[in-house]
Amino acid sequence: MAEYPTFHVCLVAVPGTLCMPIAGLYEVLTAFPVVAEFYDGVPATPPFQVEIVGAERANMAAASGLPIAIQRPFREVAQTDIVIVPTMAVQEGWQTGQHPELVAWLEAMHERGALLCSACTGLLLLAETGLLEGRHATTHWALAPSFQQRFPRIELCLNEVLITAGDREEFVMSGGAASWQDLVLYLIGRFVSPAASQAIAKFELLERHAEGQAPYLPFLPRTQHSDSLVLGLQQWLEQNFAVGSPVAEMTGRSGLSARAFERRFKRATGFSPISYVQHVRIEEAKRRLENSEVPIDQISWEVGYEDAAAFRRLFKRIARVTPGVYRRKFMITDYA
Repeated sequence: MAEYPTFHVCLVAVPGTLCMPIAGLYEVLTAFPVVAEFYDGVPATPPFQVEIVGAERANMAAASGLPIAIQRPFREVAQTDIVIVPTMAVQEGWQTGQHPELVAWLEAMHERGALLCSACTGLLLLAETGLLEGRHATTHWALAPSFQQRFPRIELCLNEVLITAGDREEFVMSGGAASWQDLVLYLIGRFVSPAASQAIAKFELLERHAEGQAPYLPFLPRTQHSDSLVLGLQQWLEQNFAVGSPVAEMTGRSGLSARAFERRFKRATGFSPISYVQHVRIEEAKRRLENSEVPIDQISWEVGYEDAAAFRRLFKRIARVTPGVYRRKFMITDYA
């Protein structure tokens, strides 16, 4: 059996941290002795030394009220290899500046060579260091609007479930909710071996979201803008998305030239008219795939596409999975 170095990992807990991600990360990173009994290539001695760190050594209530045992104050950690900021409950917006000492500690750990990681809303604390400015990142889609207001120089790539950044790939960020699984499997693959990562995934039934977050993302069009003409056309499209030429129809209703309408629509919504129509139609197709057994070709026609092959290509481009895969993944099932 190959010898592996031991890597020190700090899991950061602050008021509002969710219990499940931090417990899941802890248990998976320390599961090696059990998994090694069933799979070759998995070290029996855990290659990760994991500590939960926070402001003070104490039992802290998670967002759900369950206790999280903080094993060590972060200020006592002078050196570590990996820092992970797991998911935090974020209600009514995130107030920056709540944890200045912790943010300074994250900056110091990065300066001393540590990998800085986030899961879901944990990205907020990483962003406060300023180290991610000008870089790509990912997080939960629901956080995106408020995050972009607070950190406009960080480019969110919400379709991606895992993003690495930095000259030495020292920033690793995972997307929403259960994407902590992608993060922990990535870390095991990077610091131990791909074979060990695969074995852990099989033993723990962890899922890699190979298609990214795109299948999970709802289309949430921008409506909080001041252009009443465009807003009215957005509302019209909600009921008329299947008409033969919706962009031409909206252009005619606007009273503008095609070029002027496209510029105005994109300025208000962030999408070109044709892209907006495509997203509205695919979102409706998703709902029908989830809630019915209607054939895919019929759904294609119902949402406005006579060419079912073109519909399937567009669906896969936007959702990153085929309509059939989407239906198998998300169709609402009666368990009665």
